[in-house]
Amino acid sequence: MDKKPHYHGHRQRLREKLLRNADGLADYELLELILTQALPRGDVKPLAKELLNRFDSFASLLAAPASQIMEVKGVGESVVAALKITYHATSRLAAAQINNKHIINSWQELLNYCRVKIAYAKMEQFYVICLNQRNYVIDHQLLQTGTINHVTLYPREILKHALDKGATALILVHNHPSGSEQPSKGDIDFTNRLHQVLKPLDINLHDHLIITHSGHFSFRQNGLLA
Repeated sequence: MDKKPHYHGHRQRLREKLLRNADGLADYELLELILTQALPRGDVKPLAKELLNRFDSFASLLAAPASQIMEVKGVGESVVAALKITYHATSRLAAAQINNKHIINSWQELLNYCRVKIAYAKMEQFYVICLNQRNYVIDHQLLQTGTINHVTLYPREILKHALDKGATALILVHNHPSGSEQPSKGDIDFTNRLHQVLKPLDINLHDHLIITHSGHFSFRQNGLLA
C-alpha cells in the first residue's frame, strides 16, 4: 500500500484544530487551510509562510491586488481566487454588522467595517456612509480611489450623493496608506468646506474618519468638527 504524503495528516490535524478552537490557529495555519482549497495536493505550508512574509500580515495579503499576489512563485489564479473569496466574504460580514444599524450603538462595528474595507489598501480610498434622521446606516459606498497619498473629491459630489440617498447625516471615511493617522491640511480644509456646504440643507456631517492599518483618527473626537 502506498504511504500517504506527510502533509495528509497535517491537513487533517489543522481541520480538527479549526473546528475545535479556530482562535488557536496561527495566521500561517489559517492561510494553509485556505490554500488547500486551491491546491489539494502538496505541502502548502512553505507557500503560506512565503505569502505572509511577502505581505507582512494576513490582512494585508487578503487586501493586496491580485496582480501582486500572482508575483509570488507557486501562486496561480486558483490561489488568488481562494484568497479573494475569503476577503470578500469577510467584507460582506463586516458590512452586515452596520447595515440598518444605529451608528452610535454600532460604532465599533463601523470601525471594523472600515478597517476591513480600506485599512490595508495601497491607494487612498474615500467612502461616504449615509445616515437617516434616526442615525441609522442607509448606505455606504466607495466614491473615489486616488493615489498612494492623495484622493480628489469635490463637496458637490458628496452633496449629490447625500441627496440621492435621502441622507440627513454623513460620515466620511478615507485611508492613509502611509500609516499616519493625522489629517493633512488638505483633509481639514476639505472637511470644513463640506461642512459649510451641508449646513444650509440640514445635512449633518457627523464625523470624518481617517483609517490606517494600526488605528484611526476621528475629526469629531479630536475637536475638528463643532
